[in-house]
Amino acid sequence: MSVTDREAGPLAQSGAPLAPSETSATSTTSTTSGTSATSALSGTSASSGSSGSSASSASPASPASSGRILVPYGQGRIRGLDADELGAHGAAMDRLVALGLPVVPGLTVPAGAAASLCEPDTAEAAVDLVEQLSGRRIGDAARPLLLRLSASAPTEIAGLPPDLACLGIAPARADDLCAVIGREDALYDVWATTVRMVAEYALDVPGAVLDDALLDTPGPRARVDVLLSLVAEHGSRPFPDDPAQQLALAARALLARWDSPRARRSRRAQRLPAELAVALHVQALRIGPADHSGYGTAVSRDPETGRLAPQGSFFRGVRRSAPPPHTGEPLDRLAGGAALLEHSLLTLERHLRAPVSVDFEVRDDEISLLAASAQLRPPLRASVCLAADLARDGALGREEAVQRITPAQVQELLHPQLRLTGGEDLLVTGLPASPGAATGAVVLSSERALELAADGTRVVLVAAETTPADVPGMLASAAVLTGSGGIASHAAVVARGAGKPAVCGAEGLRVDLAAGTVRFGDRVVREGDPVSLDGRTGAVYAGTLSVSVAGPPPELSTLLEWADGVRRLGVRVNADTAAEVETALALGAEGVGLCRTEHQFLGERLPLIRRVLLAADPAARDEALVALERAQHEDFHALLAAVGNRPVTVRLLDAPLHEFLPAPGQALDAAEEQRAAALREANPMLGLRGVRLALLHERLYPAQAEALFTAWADVAATGVRPDLEVMIPLVSLPEELAAAAAYVRGAADAVAARTGVEVPYRLGTMIETPRAALLAGELAEHAEFFSFGTNDLTQLTYGFSRDDVERQVLASYQERGFLTASPFARLDPHGVGALVALAAERARSVRPGIKLGVCGEHGGDPESIAFCDDVGLDYVSCSAHRVPVARMAAAHSALRQRRYVDNEERRDESGSAR
Repeated sequence: MSVTDREAGPLAQSGAPLAPSETSATSTTSTTSGTSATSALSGTSASSGSSGSSASSASPASPASSGRILVPYGQGRIRGLDADELGAHGAAMDRLVALGLPVVPGLTVPAGAAASLCEPDTAEAAVDLVEQLSGRRIGDAARPLLLRLSASAPTEIAGLPPDLACLGIAPARADDLCAVIGREDALYDVWATTVRMVAEYALDVPGAVLDDALLDTPGPRARVDVLLSLVAEHGSRPFPDDPAQQLALAARALLARWDSPRARRSRRAQRLPAELAVALHVQALRIGPADHSGYGTAVSRDPETGRLAPQGSFFRGVRRSAPPPHTGEPLDRLAGGAALLEHSLLTLERHLRAPVSVDFEVRDDEISLLAASAQLRPPLRASVCLAADLARDGALGREEAVQRITPAQVQELLHPQLRLTGGEDLLVTGLPASPGAATGAVVLSSERALELAADGTRVVLVAAETTPADVPGMLASAAVLTGSGGIASHAAVVARGAGKPAVCGAEGLRVDLAAGTVRFGDRVVREGDPVSLDGRTGAVYAGTLSVSVAGPPPELSTLLEWADGVRRLGVRVNADTAAEVETALALGAEGVGLCRTEHQFLGERLPLIRRVLLAADPAARDEALVALERAQHEDFHALLAAVGNRPVTVRLLDAPLHEFLPAPGQALDAAEEQRAAALREANPMLGLRGVRLALLHERLYPAQAEALFTAWADVAATGVRPDLEVMIPLVSLPEELAAAAAYVRGAADAVAARTGVEVPYRLGTMIETPRAALLAGELAEHAEFFSFGTNDLTQLTYGFSRDDVERQVLASYQERGFLTASPFARLDPHGVGALVALAAERARSVRPGIKLGVCGEHGGDPESIAFCDDVGLDYVSCSAHRVPVARMAAAHSALRQRRYVDNEERRDESGSAR
């Protein structure tokens, strides 16, 4: 993007880029020292073979009819010329001058008059004018000067002729110039390129003759001697010593190259007119000692930190298209010029409102700009820091700064990424279940993951699928890879909550525990072999790849704070432990939107809930419930203390039984095995779970609720009063909700009688069945809040299994165009979304002040968040590491709504005026 791509600033009216074409076949550019763009580019024009007339007297007549016009850099706009006549480079230099930046002295011959530079009198006038602009004369031994000629089209295109430099040099003066530079090759290498092209395209020396002779000529000086001899022998005339004659021949060569059949084919391939004209540019090439002269490129910001700090390379000598390898020097060698370079970059950033890159030249430790443009793909950290800097400086409004950073970019900054080179060994591609990247040794069991991680080994847990018993190993691993499951599966949910990269549903993955191997189709990987995993793309590679370190710049926090001031939608976290809450609060969560109490029974506490489910008699069940309540009190106390005076929604137990029951053959004894077998279901996701289980085990929810209310009373005694919400899951019938609500109220009364503390709380339900959505009005008679569990609501609305439909069905549906995205990743606005909107409307008709939120995985998806905002929900809740993404997405949604309202108001005003 160039300066002309911005809509702001007085110079944004022309369509030219702020750079000479970077797509020409070669880019041989000269070195000059800088002259201030605000200095005497009072510039001279030559309209009749003489130089020195003032800019104010220049005629803006069309170049096509005026014969010859020479336009000093900075005077094109004054003369009414734009990029169509000045070319991209001429218009760009005009803008650099207008910004007060130091540029290389030079002039433009507009496109319509470019052929006039082939005439001796025009070329002589151009030489005189550049000498005046630079304050030097060609042939002056004390202050040497040469010229460079380049061409540019109205826009950046491929196929422009290469620049021709070292014009004005004569063999008799070459040694003197080399003595000034101190490096012979630096001059002769560039000079040879110019003579070669002029010989073929302006002096009629066959290209084959030139190529054959140069093949056997090794050194740059020898190449120049050979080329000059060939011109004298085969050319239409010898190569002249006179600077104006050289310039005229160079102009003829550039235009002939531009008009060649190959160049015309290139333009047709780019859908450009074959007759497209180019402007010619004559620049001063001021020669100086290599110790104090050179050229380079720089970008405005450090890609690692994003801060304003010029980064690039500096080369000694005369600018060439391909500098010798490993000859660049760091920019801090520029001495006094570094400060001017930083000032130039800062000025350009403020004008372009983007990180920028420049080409520059140095003479006598002074910098002159040759080209400047916005970086096409700037490092993300640079974009974030610049947006904050521009807003703090008043160059941008805070809202515009927020809009510059997308939610996807926020996510990219929060997670490490693989550094790919293109030569990676791809093992398999699965579903991108949890963002981030990691490398580690393959382990095939949770126990092995814990064992190796304890020794400091980074591991990747690979499994056909994960269960609650695997959670400790998942948390100890650097990443998780499963052969089954989707982005709403157990492995994906746990990994996202823990901030671990995960890839699920990897097709063809087969784990052989006995052999200690994993098969990926025909490939076999052994336990202990290294793999690298990208949870953002779903790719898994063999070996250890380089991983970028996550860590956004502090400026992202600033932008997110500004986003918080814009958004209407609240952002909470799905968190089950105090540690997860603390992480989420640090990332900007406003409370807990979902505490899944079943997740508190994972790992070592799994036996507690199994004892309740598999109790042999009521006495054993009561004993198990006491132990469960004691453990829950401990967990709730830590959770509530971490939440502080913020809202916290605690969902009572909801898990399909198969997640808690022992696998066949793993029960404690035969009797327990028999009881477990009796509880196993053909379709556990639609079976005995949620409120249904609580109604069959009537002491289960009261035990949980008493533990919760007692913990709240204990925390309140310390001065902390969380805003407590108790949620009943998987309701389909109003009667279910009423019965479960009675359990909760009874628990609250029991705690009040025992402790003397009446715990304030709201009671609500999770809307995750289509029937609950349709009966939202009746449910609202019993509930003070709804939270839409969009994972299950999507599953039950579509009839899709959230565990395995993505790999087997959804991928095919997306390929066929039936779906644009997985409905488990992006909320379906037409089906599931319609149920959400309907439920919200019906609930508010019964209870206008009811609080409505989303706590499914869609709460962290930007497009789903926009839908929730449009429907008017109060908050979204997502995993901890997606909280910043949700904050930014909610702000973007609010700004989009504001723009829509403003546009509608303007449309109404326009209609009224008519």
